[in-house]
Amino acid sequence: MKTITIQGHLRTETGKASTRQIRSQENVPGVIYGGAKEINFYASAKELKPLVYTSKFQLAEVNIDGEVHRAILKDLQFDKVKDVLTHIDLLELVEDKKLIADIPIALTGNAAGVKAGGKLIHKLKTIKVKCLPKDLKEAIQVDITNLEVNGNIRVEDIKTENMEIMNPPRIPVASIVMTRQLRQEEAAAGK
Repeated sequence: MKTITIQGHLRTETGKASTRQIRSQENVPGVIYGGAKEINFYASAKELKPLVYTSKFQLAEVNIDGEVHRAILKDLQFDKVKDVLTHIDLLELVEDKKLIADIPIALTGNAAGVKAGGKLIHKLKTIKVKCLPKDLKEAIQVDITNLEVNGNIRVEDIKTENMEIMNPPRIPVASIVMTRQLRQEEAAAGK
């Protein structure tokens, strides 16, 4: 799994004035929680870009004054007007403690329904799982090779090892819908 290294600095002061000071220097305040203690830190906005502006699931190694913390991205806050990152929350990975994460779904294979003229709709982009940090993956592979026209793959059809899926089982992940052209061809053949 891809790991992003971030150089962070411990925040000694909290409050609006110190937060404004941090942001004025193009840094982003953040917090790492879930470990032995909560850590308030700040890091350069440029260093956080590869972690924030991607659809991939990645690990972050935050080096704060020589101490490295392995974590995953949990929450982001953006300025409503300027659309710049204003705060980041990271969840520290503890080896024997289960965590909940949103992992991307990667569809693999060529669907039979698409070959027959249908259109693939990818309805669920990520799936919420509960697992140990060692079982985390970059993406969960879902094979759509046998998916026919008007067929669905649902959350209950996804099989994962050492992961508990938290989403409701009947939610569709991917569907093949009938296109207008296919409907017209079937109507013409039925006459």
